[in-house]
Amino acid sequence: MTRIATRTRPELSFEALVRAGLAALAALIFIMAIGLVSPAHAQDAANAVAVAATAAPAAEAAPAAAKLVATLPDKVVDKADITWMMLSTLLVLLMIVPGLALFYGGLVRAKNMLSMLMQVSTVMVIGMVAWMLWGYSLAFTSGGEIDSFVGGFDRLFLNGAGLDADGNPVLVATFSTGVYIPELVFVVFQMTFAAITAALVLGGVAERMKFAAVVVFAVLWPLLSYYPMAHMVWWWPGPDGLAAASAQGDSFTTGLIWSFGALDFAGGTVVHINAGIAALVGCIILGARSGYRNEPMPPHSLVMTFIGAGLLWVGWFGFNAGSNLESNYYAVLAMANTFIATAAAGLSWVLYEWVTRKRPSMLGLASGIVAGLVAVTPAAGFAGPMGALILGLVVSPACIFFCSVVKSALKYDDSLDAFGIHGIGGIIGAIGTGIVVSPALGGAGIVDYTKCFDEAGKILAVCPAYPYDMAAQVIAQAKGVLVTVAWSGVASAIVFFIIKYTIGLKASVDDQEEGLDIAEHGERAYHL
Repeated sequence: MTRIATRTRPELSFEALVRAGLAALAALIFIMAIGLVSPAHAQDAANAVAVAATAAPAAEAAPAAAKLVATLPDKVVDKADITWMMLSTLLVLLMIVPGLALFYGGLVRAKNMLSMLMQVSTVMVIGMVAWMLWGYSLAFTSGGEIDSFVGGFDRLFLNGAGLDADGNPVLVATFSTGVYIPELVFVVFQMTFAAITAALVLGGVAERMKFAAVVVFAVLWPLLSYYPMAHMVWWWPGPDGLAAASAQGDSFTTGLIWSFGALDFAGGTVVHINAGIAALVGCIILGARSGYRNEPMPPHSLVMTFIGAGLLWVGWFGFNAGSNLESNYYAVLAMANTFIATAAAGLSWVLYEWVTRKRPSMLGLASGIVAGLVAVTPAAGFAGPMGALILGLVVSPACIFFCSVVKSALKYDDSLDAFGIHGIGGIIGAIGTGIVVSPALGGAGIVDYTKCFDEAGKILAVCPAYPYDMAAQVIAQAKGVLVTVAWSGVASAIVFFIIKYTIGLKASVDDQEEGLDIAEHGERAYHL
């Protein structure tokens, strides 16, 4: 969403290793946070944000020079942009219900189908209500002294997000200077992102997490993980604000990961790595399903899973292309990349299974489709079509390795491979974005908003490109991934342990054997 430019019980030893790793990552993120938000360290970042970070000190060094007063462009609101954002919001809703619900529901056993539908839908509606009450404010307003990490309370209960005192819609910036959309359409679009991210985590804990625990998770986890991550990645002054601050030598604040210069067009870090790491942490703390590794647990309906995968793909166009916030070329680019990367990943998964197992599977094709969607998410508006093709071809073998070899070796029960697909696919996509954004590889390059003004301080309609450095950009992407893994791992562990030692996480063995449909909801998905 930010264009700077332009997915038997684990052994104790493994659990202890994970806990130690999370502790180490927590310490690392603290050290990084102190160093990386300081102006001195920011000067080392090879991106447009670093240029902006040094603009104010440069102005102070020349007090004799008259301070420029930036001339902001008139705010333009295009009905086509508004229409596209409303449509994109509905498409993301389609991804969750029925898309994700059917995809996950088909992968569980028949006795848990209704439970899966219920959990996904309940997490969604809780997420929507919480977003409107406090989530949006914590993600997309200034957080004052802790603005690098989380927002504040200016938009609690959506206060001030509708009409202004004159009865005109309150506007928010897009990614083009002078182009704005009503804040309320941005609120509801981002609401669907918050709702689906928490629902994705359910794939790692499916068929054994109590419904009451799911409800509490839906409230607590976004507070500790999603809202801060969204703020760290997507909070910035907007193109006009950034250009004006740079022209005038004024300081400004951004989210921590944004300040690295890390690119994340539609949520590779915020959504997929965040949810994937939470799913891994959750499945380890929760423990394995009753009978795991001792009895078969095949998907009960690959037809449902296939339908769900198709709906996810369709809805993902709103997810990716909608993240451009405007109906222009970059939305078209994101749409094209969402086609090609997804097709390539589906093909790659099928070919891998065909060569290594002699039988290409429907489950594999559906999984490859989702893996491709995940991988292209952070790169959707940055990669060229051939870059998206490479991302799709590469991501499936990596996800297969983690969904089979690594999971089998470490014996954790990531029920529906939420970590293996969303976590690993998200990491590959996020780091790969630093490569495929290269103009030399057909990528869109990076826009330098810090140079988007003329000698008189007038904000330009077309901003210049920032000189691309692949090594520096990949490092920036890796920093963003590292912080995301650390933050999500620690925050998720806190949430799961709170629930475990209060109301309890795991359904009883009897309830698991009977099936959560009857045990938790008194209903069945099927009456055959």
